[in-house]
Amino acid sequence: MWSAQPTNNVDLLLMGVLRRGPAHGYAIITALRERSDGEFELAEGTIYPALHRLERSGLIESALESVQGRRRRTYALTARGRKEFASRRRAWQGYVASMQAVIA
Repeated sequence: MWSAQPTNNVDLLLMGVLRRGPAHGYAIITALRERSDGEFELAEGTIYPALHRLERSGLIESALESVQGRRRRTYALTARGRKEFASRRRAWQGYVASMQAVIA
């Protein structure tokens, strides 16, 4: 059963971006905006706390890298995170199907 908690939604979106490969914060924000045709314009103040929460829970991991002399943190799904993403995506798809059945 899907829980319509805002954190669940943001977490699922972030994991959806990271399932395609590691990314740094700005790239994640950009991917969310581009893949949603501008619907998900999430601020850093939303993204970074969610990334830290996912990392604390073991669903993603981060690493520092240096690009053109600047350090940035890159995030990636863990094996546990990939399994959790698949489970949450199935729950979300079930929720959407149930909503469509009611409002159609």
